[in-house]
Amino acid sequence: MTQPFSSPPSTPQSLGETTNPPGFPSPEPQASYVKLAMRNMVRKGGKSLQHFFLTTFGLLAILVGLAYLTH
Repeated sequence: MTQPFSSPPSTPQSLGETTNPPGFPSPEPQASYVKLAMRNMVRKGGKSLQHFFLTTFGLLAILVGLAYLTH
């Protein structure tokens, strides 16, 4: 007879956590993608706003152009 499959007991390494020796602070959790994107946008300043408005204008131009052609 075969025994049913059982998972090994969960260890910190299998859960993606790391154990630190006593006296060492735990590393900060990884920053979220949104937080990194906001930090990058602030760092680049006007360049991001310029790209945002160009993209918005381009999408509006495409939508208005398609509406005109299909009318």
